[in-house]
Amino acid sequence: MKKNIILNKLETAGVIAVVRGKNKTEAIKSTEALIAGGMKGIELTFTVPRAEEVIAELVEMYADHHDVVIGAGTVLDAITARIAIMAGAEYIVSPSFDAETAQICNLYQIPYLPGCMTITEMKEALKAGSDIIKLFPGSAFGPSIVSAFKAPLPHLNIMPTGGVCLENMQEWFDAGVTAVGVGGNLLAPAETGDFETVTKVAQQYMEKFAEIKG
Repeated sequence: MKKNIILNKLETAGVIAVVRGKNKTEAIKSTEALIAGGMKGIELTFTVPRAEEVIAELVEMYADHHDVVIGAGTVLDAITARIAIMAGAEYIVSPSFDAETAQICNLYQIPYLPGCMTITEMKEALKAGSDIIKLFPGSAFGPSIVSAFKAPLPHLNIMPTGGVCLENMQEWFDAGVTAVGVGGNLLAPAETGDFETVTKVAQQYMEKFAEIKG
């Protein structure tokens, strides 16, 4: 089943890179640098100009890399979700839960990862078919919140984004998250065109993830 295959790829990738960029070129170069560093999960945000073109290009570029999974982030509505899916996005991430976006994703058998902060939001997202909940912003909570959410909802799959770094990644996984989303500190060097450092930092994250998974 398509959706399950994608969900497995996300869990195996473990660290999902949130790619922003001031233009198409920067976003593509950043993604190339991340994948060169061993990262498999890419979330290309719709804050990137002409994001759907970037997604289409990346999907084509990495068509033979079956472990690489490319999704769309900062998807605010169902129309944007459909545009992303038509461009080849394999999963959809939102900063908040949106019922219409969930329906579109279900229609096309694409995982929907909505940003949630409360048990109420998480319950609504689960009812709408979301398999992974993006805990956003993760920096507002910290790893200890995961067990609090999982107490009433033990089947909850959580991906914290915002506030995840090399130093605390172990704590998040120890707390029971399915994957983590990483953006800022990972891609800061790209803003000055230093894509080599992006690759090096990506390698550090993947080495840490391998160590955590043992």
